[in-house]
Amino acid sequence: MNNLVASAKRFLKNKNMVTIIGVIIILILLYVGYSTQINRAVEPIQIPVATQTIQPRTEITDDMVELIDMPNVSLSDNVIRSRSQIVGMYSNVNSVIPEGSMFYTDTVISEDELPDAAFAKVKSGEVVYNFPVDMESTYGNSIFPGNKIDIYMKVGDGRDEKIMIGKLIENIEVLAVKDSSGRAVFEDTSDQRTPSMMIFGLKTDLYLMLKKASYMGSLGVELYPVPHGGTVDTEGATQVSTQQLVDYIDAHSVNIPIADDTATDPLVPTVSETGGTRNTVTITFPEGCGSTYTCTYVKDNGKSQTVTGTKQELVYTAKGTLTATVQEQDGTAHSLTIDIPMTNSTNSES
Repeated sequence: MNNLVASAKRFLKNKNMVTIIGVIIILILLYVGYSTQINRAVEPIQIPVATQTIQPRTEITDDMVELIDMPNVSLSDNVIRSRSQIVGMYSNVNSVIPEGSMFYTDTVISEDELPDAAFAKVKSGEVVYNFPVDMESTYGNSIFPGNKIDIYMKVGDGRDEKIMIGKLIENIEVLAVKDSSGRAVFEDTSDQRTPSMMIFGLKTDLYLMLKKASYMGSLGVELYPVPHGGTVDTEGATQVSTQQLVDYIDAHSVNIPIADDTATDPLVPTVSETGGTRNTVTITFPEGCGSTYTCTYVKDNGKSQTVTGTKQELVYTAKGTLTATVQEQDGTAHSLTIDIPMTNSTNSES
């Protein structure tokens, strides 16, 4: 026993030997840890994949899914790894799932999440317009959602009335192209669908103008889309291009004033007026000016003034104009412009 203790003491005193043993132990630990990590990474796990090509808006049934072995290291975080999370769900509206493909979290949604993509893209303040088309007017089915188009208008038949052709509205973004059954023409790559309607959004005044023109077939009026050429400012408003065509439409129709719907918008500022000796105008803004919203006003076409409270008082010495605006963080503006009909013009502004 004493010999063993003495041998151990001599061994521990040999620094070279201790260092060698320590290095060996560290290498063994590193090897075991590395091997464990590698084995975990390459260890196959069962992953659901598609047994056939699944078109958009398709319910995923049990026979469309099978399990295959895949190394864990080859799978990204957005891969769905459970069959139960797929069967009974739907393929997303903008997703074709190829045969043999894995299922991803952004390509599989529930039935309640299925949107009509066209309506979801309509901007605030716009009205959805359904423009009739066919294979010829879409240039052989070559106008896609997201493309910019112009609407041209022809007037007259060349016999009783001279023909007039011009661009009526320009810079319109196509939201959807659908067939006569309401199915998106381009969402199913395996089905040849014939375009029947083109959907886009227009401001109310442009919507009414285009709708009026569409009812003037007896006057020889024809409307047809043309792909927009050149550079398009995506932030620019859709606009009228030819005033002569607008005048023609107005001359053959009756205009009904569009009701002011700003009262239904909670973000549009309100203005109250106090006459008498001070001609005071009070602007009331919604809560959140200076934080959630950027609130400004312009008096008599002057410099824009920023406010952070909910109330702003102004004094007018004569008749004038006032514009108050609430701008959201995404740039959406809610404005009110009014004339101030003051009767007392002797007071000075405070």
